[in-house]
Amino acid sequence: MTEQNFSSMRAAMVESQLRTSDVDDRRVIGAMAHVAREDFVPAERRAMAYVDRSIPLGNGRSLNPPLATGRLLKEAQIAPGDRVLLIGAATGYAAALLSAMGAQVTAVEEEGGPELVGANATLVRGPLSAGAPEGAPYDVLFVDGAIEEVPATLVQQLVDGARVVTGIVEGGVTRLCSGRVVGGALGLSRLADLELVLLPGFSAPQRFTF
Repeated sequence: MTEQNFSSMRAAMVESQLRTSDVDDRRVIGAMAHVAREDFVPAERRAMAYVDRSIPLGNGRSLNPPLATGRLLKEAQIAPGDRVLLIGAATGYAAALLSAMGAQVTAVEEEGGPELVGANATLVRGPLSAGAPEGAPYDVLFVDGAIEEVPATLVQQLVDGARVVTGIVEGGVTRLCSGRVVGGALGLSRLADLELVLLPGFSAPQRFTF
């Protein structure tokens, strides 16, 4: 497949998947129209790069569908110079987009997880739920997937007023959520049911009921 084909597919993704689904931030659109998503998927799956579905990366991990990435970016309200803690870096597609929007990105990926390629970001290897406290505090927490609960360990690495975007798993359904940290506490609003890949290591603690 030629570069021209990929450019056409990228333009079609923007017009048919993003603009028709409430991704209307010009800076998000500009970044996703510019960054070559095909560079961040396995070679044998490059033809699927712009299909609106998750792409398997191996080792049980997948890359989010383009629409999920676009919605997360829109809700994150990235401003140039924002310090972003990216959880679940995978191959680096979200990191590349965030960098293209002017963010300073610290990307966390678990040991043995996908290799980060072609992204202007500081990579930290370790448990996703541990974050990267050595680079704290951060202005934005960008969880690139769905988890059961945002752990306190991540919230503690954020400035007061920090924006948070994530997927939350509820009853087997993944939902796009966003919120802010105020006084050390995170409040999230549920925005839409959306397909987001599941990230490992975020099981909610067992709660007793009476």
